[in-house]
Amino acid sequence: MIRENINRLGLEVEEICRKCGRNPSEIRLIAVSKTYPLSDIKEAWGGGTLDFGENKVQELRDKAEEFSKGVIWHFIGHLQRKNAKYAVKYAEFIHSVDSVKLADEIQKRAESENKTQKILLEVNTSGEESKFGLERIEDVTALSEYVNELPNIKLVGLMTMAPYTDDESIVRNCFIKLREIKEKVNSKGFDLTELSMGMTNDYKIAIEEGATMLRVGTAIFGERNYSISQDE
Repeated sequence: MIRENINRLGLEVEEICRKCGRNPSEIRLIAVSKTYPLSDIKEAWGGGTLDFGENKVQELRDKAEEFSKGVIWHFIGHLQRKNAKYAVKYAEFIHSVDSVKLADEIQKRAESENKTQKILLEVNTSGEESKFGLERIEDVTALSEYVNELPNIKLVGLMTMAPYTDDESIVRNCFIKLREIKEKVNSKGFDLTELSMGMTNDYKIAIEEGATMLRVGTAIFGERNYSISQDE
């Protein structure tokens, strides 16, 4: 079932890319494995998936300690400074950096782990108060400049979450805004390459608007138990 879902999703991504003139090799599919058992992750890995995303550090830690060979872990949830050490230890990418204080903590932990931590800045493109992230282009630029000076951090891109809505224009505008912010930041001498945007319900629009990282859970693993977790 999971392998079939991965194959079907891969074909859909290729078709969307063909229609909008993109190369499918530009897309990194991150299987959002939160709340799913390790057996599901291993089945997805056996089907060719290498990237897995978790949004709770304890779950990331437990799964990564059990299964890490050949796996690229992404931390995609809101990260508190007190938990940064776990995200740095186990994740190759942290998608949700949104403050100087968090960046400083990641730098400290990455230095102690003797690693260069790849990060993305989280941007709130919807304006929803319930979402985390930077809202102004000036704040994104300022934090980009700050983390660029930290020796154990490599800023690779930006991340956002669109609202859960059937109005495709609202979703598309969020993704367009993130792409335009990346372009503006890069115009100041940066080289951001990644746009982490698009989940099960909106990844098609995300691809059309330039996503390079898709965070997809349900379309791969099936419906999750929302009594355990309510985010994708």
